[in-house]
Amino acid sequence: ELILENKSVKGVVLEDDTKIYADKVIIATGGKSYKSTGSTGDGYLLAKKVGHTITSLKPALVPFKLYEKDICKKLEGVTLKNVELNVVINEKNVDSRFGELMFYGNGITGPIVLSSSSKINKIENLEKLAKDKSIHLLIALKPAVSEEELYKRITKDFEKYKNKEFKNSLGDLTISSLIPVLIYQSKIDEYKKVNSITKEEKLKLVKTFKKLEFTFKGLEDIDAGIVTSGGVDVKEINPKSMESKIVSNLYFAGEVIDIDAYTGGFNLQIAFTTGYAAGKSVGESNEYI
Repeated sequence: ELILENKSVKGVVLEDDTKIYADKVIIATGGKSYKSTGSTGDGYLLAKKVGHTITSLKPALVPFKLYEKDICKKLEGVTLKNVELNVVINEKNVDSRFGELMFYGNGITGPIVLSSSSKINKIENLEKLAKDKSIHLLIALKPAVSEEELYKRITKDFEKYKNKEFKNSLGDLTISSLIPVLIYQSKIDEYKKVNSITKEEKLKLVKTFKKLEFTFKGLEDIDAGIVTSGGVDVKEINPKSMESKIVSNLYFAGEVIDIDAYTGGFNLQIAFTTGYAAGKSVGESNEYI
C-alpha cells in the first residue's frame, strides 16, 4: 500500500511490511490482462485506497466467442484475409471493419476482431444482448465485389462445373474449409447437380458470400485481452505531468490509466508517452519509486 501524510505520498509498504520512503511514487503496474506476466490489477487497488475513481474494468483487444462453436472448431486456424466484419444489433450496424480475421476453438480473433472488441465492450447491456442472441456478426467474404459481379462469376463457374454436384463447384471461389459453411447457410442441397441450380438459389449463394452470419456469444475473459479497458479516471490525473490531482507526488503511467486504443502499436505508444511524461516530472526529485 501507499504511505500517505496530509494527502501527499511518502513511499510504499511492501507485502512483508517493509517500508520504502521516497519523494515521489509512480504507479505503472499495468492492467488486469495477462496475469501470467504479473499484471494482476494491484495498481487499481492502490489508487482506489487513496481516493481515486476506478472506471469499469473490461477486456479490450480480445477475441469474440460465438454460439456456433462446432463450426469454429472445424475452422480452427483458418485465416480469412481482405474480408469485412459487421457487428449488427437488432438490425442496426454498430461497427464495421475491413482486414484479416481468424477462427479459433470458441470463435473468431485477428486484427479486425480485436479492434472491434474495443468498441463493442462499451455497449450497454452487452451481456444481456449476447444472452438473447441479439448480436449478429456478418462476414463479407468478397466485400470488394458487387453482388452483380459475384452473380456473374458464380454463373461462369457453374457453367464450368455444370455436371458436378454443388459441393464440388465452389473451389474457385473460396477455400475448401469454408465450403461446408457456405452450403449450410445458403441451404442449397450439396448433392444437387450444378446445372439444375435455380436463379433464386444462385442469388441466395451471392447473399451468403456477402453475409456469412454468426451469433455473438460474448467477449473472452479479461485475461485473454491484450489490454484492459478502464482504470484510474483520467479526470483525476494532470495530463501534462501525469500527477494525481487527489494525492500530491503520486504519478501514473501506462495501462493502469483509463486509456486504451485499437491495434497498431497505439497502446504501446500510450505507455511510452505517459511513462515519459511521468518520468520527466519526477526526474528532478532526490528519490522516487
